[in-house]
Amino acid sequence: MLFDMDGTLVDSEKVWEIALHELAARAGGTLSPAARQAMIGSSMAASMQILRDDLGQPDRPEAPDVEWLTDRVLELFGAGLVWRPGALELLHAVRFAGLRTALVTSTGRKLVEVALETLGRDNFDVVVCGDEVALPKPDPEPYRTAAALLGVAVEDCVAIEDSPTGVASALASGATVLAVPAELELPPTDGVHLRTSLVGVDPAYLADLLVHRGLLQPEG
Repeated sequence: MLFDMDGTLVDSEKVWEIALHELAARAGGTLSPAARQAMIGSSMAASMQILRDDLGQPDRPEAPDVEWLTDRVLELFGAGLVWRPGALELLHAVRFAGLRTALVTSTGRKLVEVALETLGRDNFDVVVCGDEVALPKPDPEPYRTAAALLGVAVEDCVAIEDSPTGVASALASGATVLAVPAELELPPTDGVHLRTSLVGVDPAYLADLLVHRGLLQPEG
């Protein structure tokens, strides 16, 4: 089992939203809705490029913004994260069934370590962070790396995602993809199983997805 974090397991995209708007204000501008949407599921480097383009500040130094944003999100993460509907129950059920799990996120290790205080370190056999791969999502490397570290073929894994960027990464990796949109609408896509929430999803449901790799109509 391969789990995305932000927007999939926990409702942390709202935390990022607060910090990103604050960062834009510190830079003397306002983050547009379109730019914010484009950042969802993206790496830190990609998000900072979007920010600079949106603010019309192409020469703005990246490192100070990354440091400030990381510290601010770290502070907000430390206040606790809210689980997405059905996510905690599914994670517990998967672990109870003895399935190996990986957390596969675009978020950097420093922030993930804080998030794991909510998620539970023992719930994951492997954690792959955005700053630990050469090519982040939407490239398939994060999911292929996670499967390799678990010692399983990625084609035998189900990846759960919420964003177009994450879905593209998981689909390209060869995993079976279960998509549960959070902040962005996800259109029906060949090879992607689409649900409105993780409520009611259990290990038997996931096993059935592996047996029937193909397009499912939205349900749940």
